[in-house]
Amino acid sequence: MELYVELKLRGDEANGGFSNGLTMCGSQSVRELELVEDAERVRRYRDGRGHCVSVATRQIGEAQELVTTFENQGTEPVVLDMLSSFAIRDIPADRIHRMQSFWSAEGKPRTETVEELGLEPSWAGFGLRSEKFGNLGSMPVRKYFPFVVLEDSREGRFVGIQLYAPSSWQIELLCEKDENLAVVGGIADHDYGHWGREVAPGERFSAPRALLAQGDSLYEVCHKLTAAQQPEISARDQEMGILFNEYCTTWGSPSLENVRKICDRIKGRGIQFMVIDAGWYGQTGNWGHYIGDWDVNTEVFPGGLKAAADYIRSCGMIPGLWFELESVGRASQYWNATEHLLQKDGVPITVGDRRFWDMEDPWVVDYLSRKVIGQLKEAGFGYVKVDYNETIGVGCDGTESLGEGLRRKVKATQAFFARMKEEIPDLVFELCSSGGHRLEPSFLELASQASFSDAHETVTIPLIAANLHRVMQPRQSQIWAVLRAADSLERIQYSMVNTFLGRMCLSGDIYDLSDSQWQAVEEGMDFYRQAADIIRDGETVSCLCNVRSYAKPCGEQVLVRRLGARLLVIAHRFGDSQEPEMQILQGKRILCEYGTLTGDFTAKAWICEETAE
Repeated sequence: MELYVELKLRGDEANGGFSNGLTMCGSQSVRELELVEDAERVRRYRDGRGHCVSVATRQIGEAQELVTTFENQGTEPVVLDMLSSFAIRDIPADRIHRMQSFWSAEGKPRTETVEELGLEPSWAGFGLRSEKFGNLGSMPVRKYFPFVVLEDSREGRFVGIQLYAPSSWQIELLCEKDENLAVVGGIADHDYGHWGREVAPGERFSAPRALLAQGDSLYEVCHKLTAAQQPEISARDQEMGILFNEYCTTWGSPSLENVRKICDRIKGRGIQFMVIDAGWYGQTGNWGHYIGDWDVNTEVFPGGLKAAADYIRSCGMIPGLWFELESVGRASQYWNATEHLLQKDGVPITVGDRRFWDMEDPWVVDYLSRKVIGQLKEAGFGYVKVDYNETIGVGCDGTESLGEGLRRKVKATQAFFARMKEEIPDLVFELCSSGGHRLEPSFLELASQASFSDAHETVTIPLIAANLHRVMQPRQSQIWAVLRAADSLERIQYSMVNTFLGRMCLSGDIYDLSDSQWQAVEEGMDFYRQAADIIRDGETVSCLCNVRSYAKPCGEQVLVRRLGARLLVIAHRFGDSQEPEMQILQGKRILCEYGTLTGDFTAKAWICEETAE
């Protein structure tokens, strides 16, 4: 296995082997490079035209960070049409692991053999084979996560890569002369993502960073990658506190009256955060049409939001508030403020009922600072949920390419997120994008918590939540238990057990639950508190699951997470299920258990401890 670089300068010759249009790898720009330095932490290349490329490495935990930088030391400007964040060749592999993602179906594992992907060399060792996948737009996990693991099943070795790319990205698997593979990834290139970046003489450009890990199992590699993520967890959010979000209670129609009613019901139950979700602004109903103005609906919140925030605090909870700050709704006064909105081909980018602020525009930054940061400060909110419910698409006008425009605007969004936290110390920041469309590591590192999905009342929740352990830290993965008055006790327990796969968030008919239902909820909350340190600091060591469908799940799932001598074991039964064999519990001392496994769509969890033989 060897690190190297891939790039393509505009005007240089493309590679042959029938690959033009499939990949930009192997171009003249790469063939002319000479390795001029091969040190422990950097490999440096140079061509005869004064172009330098370096790959810098550093260790983060048990993963290796890769940063690739292009420097133009020539006399003429050049345009990069492709620059790899990582390029690794000569990898023995026969299986490829990816993570697919769609709305309310995030993180579905996909494993294929090299034969199924056509990644076998030809009889002549000629003709480049390529499997290229990625995402275009401002929802970086809309179809795939920027993640891949190559497995050599004969030797039991795994090589995993996670790309830190908040906008359009690509990963390529390549095969030509022998059975070993190359894997290359970075910003979606000119052919795929309409990206090109001019680099002037004396200027540098660095590709998004990537992390590389190796190990003896899939979950070992995934743990090394996720453990190397460095999220900015608020000081207020270190203890894995429980949330309540009122969205699945009021369905986008919060008011001072129903916020008080909810608070009166949940106060004193050990809930740390109470979040007011969408619909507090504009006019009642059609909340998506009114985003952008951020004027409080005083008909339902007389006098503004401070009274609601104060009441939440008086009940012993930290108040939270929802925004979708990058977008403008059709009913907003700024819908036609085209000088401040993103455009493509000279017209505003319109997707459904949304347009998009230009987050590099100083006027926009000043406006959002007043309307978003200002309102949070004035009312005393300590928690913010930032949602994002559409994608810009391939890019926008204003720079040398559509893809570069997209990259810059998304980076400006991340800069505004950082500004919010700088101006409000200890702000708890929840990342959301129609659920999980932004569960990408550079976004995750800006957040305390992240919405795992919008699959809030489905039986699929534990499948999504467990699979996300491969790509993010469970301490950030906010999982909802939507509680309904009509739920059986088994269904209440099922919903509560789901949240043990990450951060617990409650919603639903909280003021209509019976005493027996509340008892089941509080027993689940107590179990969660006992499991919190394993969720936060542990390592997921296995997840046995025979379920194929997210839409109609059938089968069983058992996930095991370890912290020292203690294990958190979480078992779910879906449709047409059998009682799972729980050998993992044999010889262990059971410290705590919750739930039941008596039939289809039931769930149970245990905290157990290894015993000395």
